[in-house]
Amino acid sequence: MTYAEVNGVSLWYEEHGAGEPLVLLHGGFWTIEMFGGLLTALAARRRVIAVELQGHGHTADVGRPLRYETMADDVSALIRQLGTGPVDVVGYSLGAGTSLRVAIQHPDVVRRLVVISMAVRRSGWFPEVLAGMVQLGPEVAEGMKASPLYANYARVAPRVEDWPVLATKMGEMLRRDYDWSPEAARIQARTMLVYADADSIPISHMGEFYALLGGGLRDAEWDASKRVANRLAIVPGRTHYDITAAPSLPGLIEDFLDDAGA
Repeated sequence: MTYAEVNGVSLWYEEHGAGEPLVLLHGGFWTIEMFGGLLTALAARRRVIAVELQGHGHTADVGRPLRYETMADDVSALIRQLGTGPVDVVGYSLGAGTSLRVAIQHPDVVRRLVVISMAVRRSGWFPEVLAGMVQLGPEVAEGMKASPLYANYARVAPRVEDWPVLATKMGEMLRRDYDWSPEAARIQARTMLVYADADSIPISHMGEFYALLGGGLRDAEWDASKRVANRLAIVPGRTHYDITAAPSLPGLIEDFLDDAGA
């Protein structure tokens, strides 16, 4: 558990377990602690490098906006600094957006990619979710102090008074339009998309994203000879907010990462 100096950020990361390296990236406002049993399960067989992104948890904010692109540069710089070579990257929500940008901007550091609950374009989120993103700011931050998100943040943040700053920067980032469809279609790393069946993203968008990766466009044939290397997983009985606690999730991830297929 330590800091790495990358791109002007003191980036907090923790290493758990041993084996093939896997970088794990948390959701917005959360810390590494959010992964709970998922981190434990993955670390039973792998060297898990769990990172806290700019302004989150132990990683203090710096004088730049929050952007998926710059956080991806931070994570890629950490991977290179650790000298691990290409790694598997697993990200959830904010961390999933960051992991996508890592694979797009720095394809040489990613072996396989697991994207949990993320839209490939901003309009892919449900309208009510987008409305919530628009409202994020310092006023909302005060009300969020009663939530577990703030409790986790306050326990470890170097500057607890930066909580409104984090909410403001998150709001600014989430209000920015994006469409990574063309870039996502060119991702080199073998990729698995994972969603809850009651996620913050419509089923139609999940299919659209998977189609960009070549999935769901044709029959795989009886011998699976036309099955694409990428995957789509829908976790039943879960939402965007509790998918990482699904008992089936570690097995889904391990099966994908261990598959020797092309």
